[in-house]
Amino acid sequence: MARTSFHLPRRAGVALAVLPLALGLAACGADDASSTAAASTGGGVADELRLGYFANVTHAAALIGVQQGYLADALGADTKLTTQVFNAGPDEVEALFAGGLDAAYIGPSPTVNAYGQSDGDAIRIISGAASGGAELVVRDGIESAADLKGTTLASPQLGNTQDVALRTWLTAQGLKNSVEGGGDVTIAPTANSDILTLFQSGDLDGAWVPEPYASTLVLNEGGHVLVDEKDLWPEGKFVTTHLIVRTDFLEKYPDTVDALLRANVESVQFATTDPAGAKAAVNAGLKAAGGKELAGPVLDRAWSELTVTYDPIAPALAKSAKNGVAAGTTADEVDLDGIYDLAPLNAVLAEQKLPSVTSDGLGKE
Repeated sequence: MARTSFHLPRRAGVALAVLPLALGLAACGADDASSTAAASTGGGVADELRLGYFANVTHAAALIGVQQGYLADALGADTKLTTQVFNAGPDEVEALFAGGLDAAYIGPSPTVNAYGQSDGDAIRIISGAASGGAELVVRDGIESAADLKGTTLASPQLGNTQDVALRTWLTAQGLKNSVEGGGDVTIAPTANSDILTLFQSGDLDGAWVPEPYASTLVLNEGGHVLVDEKDLWPEGKFVTTHLIVRTDFLEKYPDTVDALLRANVESVQFATTDPAGAKAAVNAGLKAAGGKELAGPVLDRAWSELTVTYDPIAPALAKSAKNGVAAGTTADEVDLDGIYDLAPLNAVLAEQKLPSVTSDGLGKE
């Protein structure tokens, strides 16, 4: 299947394709899509790494890694980096299953579904990327959960991480909702870019969205925060984004995965030590990914709402999995044993004298 792509001017060998629909990848067939990645230069190095992420501030590690050239530099001349931009995690999972992606920055709910649907075979979580940065923003006149009766709220996609969080919270407030529609509150899964327009027109009463969309609704569209998801988690820590890889790619190309992890850690360190430079890189990355640069106040607020981290915050994953079942987006509770392989990441961290991370008993460390 042909891809629309272009090369970022500052780095050779980095192709960026904006693919709003992963169904097109699935139509290509897994066997054809996997053929490129199956080629190797030898020694565990792939000819190509196909990486998915979102044009969201919560995917800052990916945006920084691409824009600053950390990914291209870590991969070296032997491995081409091809990136694909998605709206939400379920589409990324389809692309992974179709063989069109090798690795992806993605939220916990689609990851759990992918792991469960493949009986624990298809993917592994290899690093964290972000915590926080998701809020329920609503229009004037809504000040409590009770005020939501009869309203229409949006999430980025059915079964994505914010969709599950919204449904779980509404149920806890005694407000009925359903994946089929209807109930006390109607949830309308909507692309993030469309949420802004529909909120402005009054067709949506609110939305549970990641950054920068929450900050845009607050600062540009007159919304206010009804729920900051950080308030629902111990110490405000929960996984918004982590880095996953196809299991077969991890096994065939450990050197390429090592390079990916090194770039991810470098991106996190840059975000931590140079916030101003990191925000500039994120803004440039958003524009390069087919979007717009954010106004300073929106970017500043969005940045303040999240933490860029390589810690996958594994203790939060089990709760996310249970939330998916309660929300009706996951049919059965998934056995998460083995979902993490953090050994390669911890090797990189040990080499750089950085603190190790834990799988909380759910995989390799």
